[in-house]
Amino acid sequence: MHLADFVAGSVGGAFGVAVGYPLDTVKVRLQTQTRDSGVWECVRRTCRTEGVSGFYRGMSMPVTTVSISSSLVFGTYRNVLHLLRELRHRSAADPHHKADIFVSGFAGGVAQVLVMSPADIVKVRLQCQTNSPDSKPKYRGPVHCLLRIARDEGLLGLYKGSAALALRDGPSFATYFLTYNSICDLLRPTDSHQTGWTVVLLAGGVSGMCGWAVGTPMDVIKARLQVSGVSGRRYRGFFHCISHSVRTEGVAVLFKGLTVNCIRAFPVNMSVFATYELVVRFLRSAS
Repeated sequence: MHLADFVAGSVGGAFGVAVGYPLDTVKVRLQTQTRDSGVWECVRRTCRTEGVSGFYRGMSMPVTTVSISSSLVFGTYRNVLHLLRELRHRSAADPHHKADIFVSGFAGGVAQVLVMSPADIVKVRLQCQTNSPDSKPKYRGPVHCLLRIARDEGLLGLYKGSAALALRDGPSFATYFLTYNSICDLLRPTDSHQTGWTVVLLAGGVSGMCGWAVGTPMDVIKARLQVSGVSGRRYRGFFHCISHSVRTEGVAVLFKGLTVNCIRAFPVNMSVFATYELVVRFLRSAS
């Protein structure tokens, strides 16, 4: 077991959430609401009606759980990659097959859904809760939201949109890790086995953007299923959400929030991979 990867993934993921959460709120609102025509209108309206705190609604839940989910992603990725290397009877000095990196990243993305889905639906519900100051909010906080969903919609209500989440995170993380490793391999000096920090930062940022380019369509469907009924629109299921959204708003609806995702992804994943590499190198040198 590569325990260093679980620990490093946990630390890197928590740091990434703290960096990118305000833009994540903007992205979710653009995907689930129609009142704002663009990014800047959403930002201005949020600042005007809710203040800076409006960008941090529901943040405590993902910060609490992201350590677990990120450790699962990075730990599963590294352990599956190690397993595939052994199945191919390759030595540690041999480079990984790109197909193995893709499969391992896919496995890591899907593995986190069990933990991520309840936290994600709470995050999305709180981010979309834009009550005026004189009205009483439906959810008083992350724990109240979690309990309210479980009571009103059953335990399965906490997993609304989980199929879309798995279809988002599987291909997204497969692309994510494949892009990161490909850039590192391309730019790493031939006389060194360790990637330089400039390359780590660049590869992390670009891989995050590529991952979201692949994952945004399912991210839109996931968010809409999670607020189904609460936002006024109700979807009967995964395929109805896709068909209804495309029929009423066009194919472009599947890429709502892509710009915000990419803007957010570069600094967030630059931070995630820098933190990850720093922790991994420290733990492995210490052991």
